[in-house]
Amino acid sequence: MSRRLHLTKFKELNIEDPFFDSLKKGYDGFPNWFASKLEEDVYAVIDASHVLSGMVYLKDETGSVDDTDPPLPALKWLKVGTLKIEGRGTRLGERVIKKIFDTAISRKREGVYVTVFELHATLIKLFERYGFKKVATKTTTDGTELVLARIFSDVSGNSLLDYPFLHTKNKRYWLLAVYPEYHSRLLPDSILNNEPEDIVRDVSYTNTIHKVYIGRTSLMSMSPGDLVVIYRTSDNRGPAYFRSVATSVCVVEEVRSKKDFPSIDEFLEYTKPRSVFGEEELRSQYLSNKRLYVAKMTYNVAFHRRTTRGVLMDEAGISEQPRWNFRELSNTQFQKILELGKVDARLIVN
Repeated sequence: MSRRLHLTKFKELNIEDPFFDSLKKGYDGFPNWFASKLEEDVYAVIDASHVLSGMVYLKDETGSVDDTDPPLPALKWLKVGTLKIEGRGTRLGERVIKKIFDTAISRKREGVYVTVFELHATLIKLFERYGFKKVATKTTTDGTELVLARIFSDVSGNSLLDYPFLHTKNKRYWLLAVYPEYHSRLLPDSILNNEPEDIVRDVSYTNTIHKVYIGRTSLMSMSPGDLVVIYRTSDNRGPAYFRSVATSVCVVEEVRSKKDFPSIDEFLEYTKPRSVFGEEELRSQYLSNKRLYVAKMTYNVAFHRRTTRGVLMDEAGISEQPRWNFRELSNTQFQKILELGKVDARLIVN
């Protein structure tokens, strides 16, 4: 069943919903707090049957955070005020993490912090995977929570710990084509304005930050850390000059060929959770193709402006040949594509 992460108001949610039982149990003041937020925005995960299975409340704070021990430094913070996810094995947590980062960048925040009880080990591990550190504790009548924080100016050089920022120094740049029927299911924040939103489903390959691209074109020239511009090919409703568009940037984690998967089971274990292909399609690809290549990438940036093939040719200087299914870009071309896509300059780390 499709579940969507969308923006709503607290007043649209029912505090008597069983979803809130654990929050009311864990925080004595939760009902009063909830009542005070009725007119405020909250991200909620609700399926077609109106079942609530996730929520995240994000709040801007400016200055030092003095109710933690030790206090957090004076910054423009995004506080993850309340977070609960019932992921059911669909990696919904990663989708929420991406929404947190996207919100922080769009609101020009300098850091993000969240408080969480130590017993929520899985949630803590999820935040730590993307660069959050245990920096303090917060003690209230409900108990003592850990404070996890990520300060964006603290750059580690590790592309995952620094996600979603793009390290461009000494990297190579690529253009990689994805067919329309797979594009928006794999990259939900890069959906085009004229596409139906219900193609974005609550499944692991949609939610996950980590994406798997599978094709017969050799990808072995790519290396971890390389930057990849995703190019959605034409839907054949008009000339590719106007219909094909650059939509997003991913960062390479690793590249494998078929020979790196000694068995079909190993291939399925690696690709199935992060690929748009179903198990039978994956089996068919493995068995019928002697040449098969897999790129695992993080989904870092969705362009604010989708850039057509014509603009890429005319303004970014990308020639018609070689073919656009997979080709290397120059630093100048890549930087121009980011400019055309209106990517926030703060996401670029040189």
